Amino acid sequence: MKMDAIELAQLAQAHAEPRYDIYAGIHKAARALFADALLALGRMDADADAERADALARLDALLDFCGQHLAHENAFIHPAMEARAAGTSEALAHEHDDHRLAIEALRGLARRLDKTPAGQRAGLAHVLYLRLSAFVAHNLEHMLVEETAHNAVLWAHYSDAEIAGLEGPFTAALSPEESAFALRWMLGALSHPQRLALLAELRFHAPAPVFDGALDLAREVLDDTQWARLSRGLGLAPAPGLVA
Repeated sequence: MKMDAIELAQLAQAHAEPRYDIYAGIHKAARALFADALLALGRMDADADAERADALARLDALLDFCGQHLAHENAFIHPAMEARAAGTSEALAHEHDDHRLAIEALRGLARRLDKTPAGQRAGLAHVLYLRLSAFVAHNLEHMLVEETAHNAVLWAHYSDAEIAGLEGPFTAALSPEESAFALRWMLGALSHPQRLALLAELRFHAPAPVFDGALDLAREVLDDTQWARLSRGLGLAPAPGLVA
C-alpha cells in the first residue's frame, strides 16, 4: 500500500504533537492476533487433530475479537466522528460491513475443514489460509486509515479526555474473560513505555484486584528481562524477596 502525502503528513503531526490515540493499544493487539492466527494456519498439519484444533481455536478467538472491535467502533467512535464532522466515517463504515461478511465466511470455512474427512483436508486448509491472508491484509490497511485519517478527525474535534471517554462504555460492556483476553494481547504487543503507562493508569484508577490480575497477565506474556524492567518502572520487586 502506497501512502499518500496527506497520510504521511498526519503521521508526522501525530509524532510531533502526541495526542490520545484511541486506536494505538488495541490495534497493536489486533496485529499480534492476526499474525498469531495466520502463522498457526500456515504451519498446521490439517490431519493432525491437536494442531488443527489449536489453529482453529486461534482463528476463532481472532474472529471473536474482530467482531467486538467492530462493534466498539460502530457504536462509539463512528457516531462521535459523525456528530462533529459529518461523513468522515462513511467509507470505513462500509468496510466494516464487508468485514462482518468475511468473518462469517471464515467461520464457515473453518467448520467445513473440521468436518472434512482425514486425507481430504489439505486443499481446504490452504484455501482457509489464503482467505485469512486476504482478510489480514485488508484489515492492516483499514487500521492504517483509522490511525491516520480517523485520528485526525478525532483530534481536530475532541479533547484527549473526550476521546478517552469513548472507551468507557464499551469496556464496561465486556465480560471479565473478554477484557482479560484483550488486555493479555495488548500487554504482549505494546512497547515498554506504553505498557508501563497502561499499568500505571490501571493502578491509579482500577480496584486492586484488577491491577493485580493485569500484573499476572503481564508476567505470563513477558520474558524475564521485560518483566524486570516493568517491575522496576512500577516500583515493584520483579520476584518475591528482591528489591525493586
